Amino acid sequence: MRVVAGELGGRTIASPPGRSTAVRPTSDRARETLFSVLGRLSGLRVLDLFAGTGALAIEAVSRGADSAVLVDSKPALARRNVTELGISNRCQVVRSDAIRYLERSDERFGLILCDPPYRLADRLAPQLAEHLPPRLARHGHLVVESAARRPLELDLPGLPLVDERRVGEALIRVWSER
Repeated sequence: MRVVAGELGGRTIASPPGRSTAVRPTSDRARETLFSVLGRLSGLRVLDLFAGTGALAIEAVSRGADSAVLVDSKPALARRNVTELGISNRCQVVRSDAIRYLERSDERFGLILCDPPYRLADRLAPQLAEHLPPRLARHGHLVVESAARRPLELDLPGLPLVDERRVGEALIRVWSER
């Protein structure tokens, strides 16, 4: 797995050995599609929930985001990748359950990337719908990746869905704050 574009484009991102079911990194193709939709990222503070390898936040920083917070209950791979890529000064890796992090934080982010484990997505939907919108900065974007066959349904009144793309087995949805 590699960083697709930006200052770190082409650099390797460590991924789980073998066919680990604990971490399912977003494919290079899906990241390329997503960041083409998002466009310019300079000046943004990014929150990457269920970060896993950190690939989404790393891609955002590589493409110009100012900083990122990567949250995962097992952040070893994300921490390793941030360190090996030399971006520790722009990335904070937090060991936490994503919902607990959202409940405790009062920070707002210009871009929130949310890629929960597909098997837990339905159970997490109500809590994510409650806690994600208050963390989104004015004019910010919320990106949710889920299984295309079983999309994560979020009820986000007042937060319009602005794009939806199927990439392989993933469905990527983008909402934007007004």
